[in-house]
Amino acid sequence: MKKVLYPSETRGKAEMAWLKARYSFSFANFYDPERLQFGMLRVLNDDVIGSGMGFGGHPHDNMEIITIPQLGSLKHKDSLGNEGIITTGEIQVMSAGTGVEHSEINASKTEPISLFQIWIFPEIKNAEPRYDQKNIQAALIANKLNTIVKPKGKANENELWINQQAYLSLGEFSENTDLTYTLHSENHGAYIFVIDGTVRVYNEELNKRDAIGVYQTDIVNLSVSKESKVLLIEVPLS
Repeated sequence: MKKVLYPSETRGKAEMAWLKARYSFSFANFYDPERLQFGMLRVLNDDVIGSGMGFGGHPHDNMEIITIPQLGSLKHKDSLGNEGIITTGEIQVMSAGTGVEHSEINASKTEPISLFQIWIFPEIKNAEPRYDQKNIQAALIANKLNTIVKPKGKANENELWINQQAYLSLGEFSENTDLTYTLHSENHGAYIFVIDGTVRVYNEELNKRDAIGVYQTDIVNLSVSKESKVLLIEVPLS
């Protein structure tokens, strides 16, 4: 088993009037040759966007883009004809594929929104672009990791999927909990990001917004403290 630590304070950052962002990997004005990606996980941005502000129309291609609002609502519009609001408790998935243009704007005129933006390299290039969003609150069982995004072909009609052999899991813990996560392939690694609280992974204590990448192992053991929230992203390493 190998591991790499990503302390919260080592993330890149942007501080603007309308955006406060923390970058887990090289992005925008933050470049670190040692932090380009973790396997097929390219981006995990921790954004707070001011009221009525956001990202205007801009293009993407060949990327699986996942947005998880933490507080507030986001107004989405894209070149595929999709338009609507993503609220806390929902997750948005967009496969950029051959190319798509979209905008993401804070739906509130008075309050900020906080969200996680995740980019994962696709398994195949130039797939047909697609968009989906679902409310996942009913699927979140307390005190366990709940898989909320799966690879194409492994999700049912009520689940979210992407064009990559990747799995995203969320856990909200009201009790101290020990658990074991089993990876789906020997070529996979797990990126564990502490949204809130404290998590111990292989004798490493992680606090709010700390992360750790674990690979060359079949399982990951976690000890999660009560009142904690965890995001685990399993991706192929190559």
